[in-house]
Amino acid sequence: MSEQILERVAGYERRFNALFEEYFDTLGTRLDVPPFSRFTPDCLGLLRELSLRGGKRMRVVLLHEAAGLVTDEPVEGLDAAALSIELLQTHGLVHDDLIDDSPTRRGGPSTYYAYRERFPGRPRTAVALTVLAGDLALALSLRVLLDARLPVAVRQAMVEVQTRAAADTFVGQIIDLERDTGLPGEDVLHCVADRKSARYSILAPLQLGLLAAGGQPELFAKELRDYARLVGICGQMRDDYLDLFGDAAAMGKPTGTDIRDGKLSYTVSALLAVVDGAERRVVERALGDPSCTPEAIAAVREIAQARGVPGRMRSDMRRYGGQASAVAAGWRSRWRPESVAFFEQLPLWSAERAG
Repeated sequence: MSEQILERVAGYERRFNALFEEYFDTLGTRLDVPPFSRFTPDCLGLLRELSLRGGKRMRVVLLHEAAGLVTDEPVEGLDAAALSIELLQTHGLVHDDLIDDSPTRRGGPSTYYAYRERFPGRPRTAVALTVLAGDLALALSLRVLLDARLPVAVRQAMVEVQTRAAADTFVGQIIDLERDTGLPGEDVLHCVADRKSARYSILAPLQLGLLAAGGQPELFAKELRDYARLVGICGQMRDDYLDLFGDAAAMGKPTGTDIRDGKLSYTVSALLAVVDGAERRVVERALGDPSCTPEAIAAVREIAQARGVPGRMRSDMRRYGGQASAVAAGWRSRWRPESVAFFEQLPLWSAERAG
């Protein structure tokens, strides 16, 4: 990406992190919490801690750049939309870590494991409080829009976007689990990537930003969906690729997680499609084995490299990234070129991050 765009991205991140911290600092005064409750403030504290350990805030960046397609003036409602987007993300992280039994998230304990430590002899309580923490984050993501000082029609449209995005994500999580029960075809992998991540991480921020700026996203529904789907596929391919072929030190986490968890990701599916005999047995022994050693993961990686899987995946990422960029290029005659350039460059940048 250009230096100008990267500076804008960094500015959005800094500003939002301060806004998110302020939101949590005052949240306790805006919730009707019984004075005797100890669990509720503790729950809010865990949500705050997880939320403020956030990453690059790319959903917030997408939101602001979507508004920038229409205007370079300040836009009322972007703060509420940004909070809603990231609270929905927090909800997803809490539940994902419970589903995956993940001990850590963003360099700290997951909400589920934090509750397990608090209630070592009460596993059902730990599970129940984790579920409720995620549910509370979802409710807060909608409430922040309902409380926004915006025209009723705009608030309602934003809530509809987020409600639809949440429902699509839940369906995506269901079919993600279903995917791993048998070798999926490319259409299934694309469907999971679209519903589980693209619709809430890319499409919803685009729609919310345009709504806040008066851009009427419903007029461009198909091309926005197409763009989001292509970027989502490219991004999921990149994540799956890095899980086996990435640099563990640079990523801050071990490689081979999808193999150990038995996930039929883009990478694993591509590998299983080209191996047989002894090589396939090596892969299948590792797949779904949580105690799989780094040496076994390395053996799987060597097989994949010998079979040309990394090159094919990089080629596919560039292809889908290029298609998404071409969709965005079609916006130049309609919207502000500064922000159109961001959406053109984003999918290509995403693909190259796996290089």
